[in-house]
Amino acid sequence: MAANPSLERPERADLTRRIVDTAADDVLLVSGIGNASFDLRAIAGERPGNFYMLGSMGQAISIGLGLALAQPERSVVVMEGEGSVLLNMSALATIGMVAPPNLTLVIWDNEQWQITGGQRLSTAESCDLAAVATACGIQNSATPANADEFVQALRYALDAPGPHALVTKIAPTPGLPPQRDDPVAIKLNFMADLGLAPD
Repeated sequence: MAANPSLERPERADLTRRIVDTAADDVLLVSGIGNASFDLRAIAGERPGNFYMLGSMGQAISIGLGLALAQPERSVVVMEGEGSVLLNMSALATIGMVAPPNLTLVIWDNEQWQITGGQRLSTAESCDLAAVATACGIQNSATPANADEFVQALRYALDAPGPHALVTKIAPTPGLPPQRDDPVAIKLNFMADLGLAPD
């Protein structure tokens, strides 16, 4: 029997930990709904420059784009699942057109709607999100195959002008246990890191 290649892929939580360890303190980290935020929250906790997206599927990339434009002196890394990217693919086209040099997209692809039951996605068969990103004008697209390649690509993305897209096939491992989060507290903590006062 052939080995299941998805079982040999890196795990999202391990790569998320590597992002947290690699990113400087002033790098803004934005995570999408579900497992992307569950993992980042469990690993990084109250890191001031983290924004955990709750309840708005597909919007983390758009939020990251807005942050990259509003905070051009800071690097922005967005962690988003492939399902959310498929839902808001127009955001890739906008990023390619506007081309913020400080924006890096990390797209987690386990080829399924994991939280809702593991239903198979088009990225398992016909959709190459790295090619889509390139076609949208995001010229710096990479597909790291393992943890070491991922860290190398991440370091390059944080050092070189972007935008960048790291489309990473990951194992279908469940996210880390979710935390009880207060959306208002998340917003206020993040605004404080940006030096902004609430209205």
